[in-house]
Amino acid sequence: MLKLWKNNQLKSEILGINERNMSYVYALNPKEHFILADDKIRCKKILEAHGLACAKTYCIVERIGDIPQAIQAIQSYQSLAIKPAKGSGGGGILILRKNESGQWVSGNKIWKEQAIYSHLAKIMMGMYSFGHSDRVLIEECIQPHPFFSEIYPAGVPDFRVIVLEGKAIMSMLRMPTDRSDGKANLHQGGLGIGIDMERGVLKQAFDGQRYHDIHPDNQAQILAKEIPYWKQLLELSIETASHFPLQYLGIDIVLDAKKGPMIMEINVRPGLGIQLANKLGLKPFLLSSQLK
Repeated sequence: MLKLWKNNQLKSEILGINERNMSYVYALNPKEHFILADDKIRCKKILEAHGLACAKTYCIVERIGDIPQAIQAIQSYQSLAIKPAKGSGGGGILILRKNESGQWVSGNKIWKEQAIYSHLAKIMMGMYSFGHSDRVLIEECIQPHPFFSEIYPAGVPDFRVIVLEGKAIMSMLRMPTDRSDGKANLHQGGLGIGIDMERGVLKQAFDGQRYHDIHPDNQAQILAKEIPYWKQLLELSIETASHFPLQYLGIDIVLDAKKGPMIMEINVRPGLGIQLANKLGLKPFLLSSQLK
């Protein structure tokens, strides 16, 4: 990370992983409450209990023996998202939609019931949760706001907002690319796009090696593009954080075409790539916030 900047002052402003963990993650977040962020189902129940905007839960699969019943229950839906409760980095997430023939598809691949059964079983056996047994969350599939398709037409982009003690500190937009296969996660090849927090507009996009004013796959404009619902998005991130006994969080928010900002999940150990996306170190913003 530091190799990208030659300015010594800027280097001193970069928050490293050790300092993040010792000064913020573990200092401000009681370890016994990590599970509220790490387990998507527990997190979802808190969101729903407080009436916070989030995708509707269709089904929770607790045991492998419940899989056939779950597969039968989802047949009435036209689209849905399957997620490991304890997964991370987008692993195991499967977005399914029905085609004109009523078959489940993800991208260009048809998913038959046996394949869905196998995927659910793999989630529950811990394939995406470091070998620990897991549960499955099946929920409403977000319909991305047209703002996203103007930049890139596939996948579900999301906003990451760092919240410290009830204040929104820094944000970025995570955008899919051809290389990321529709996923917005940076480590899978997605773009990290910085955000001007005051104005609510996009800055340059970072692809892991260089910065872009336009999307590298289709040349769609990114720089200076105005974000819809920006004020509401920040308000939702702050309100969400207030309902968790955790003081340093990454709040992930999607923009639905009809419903606007919706919480996707929260992270108790938000990654540090947001600094690269914004060309700004987190340290002065975090310290300034704590002094107010």
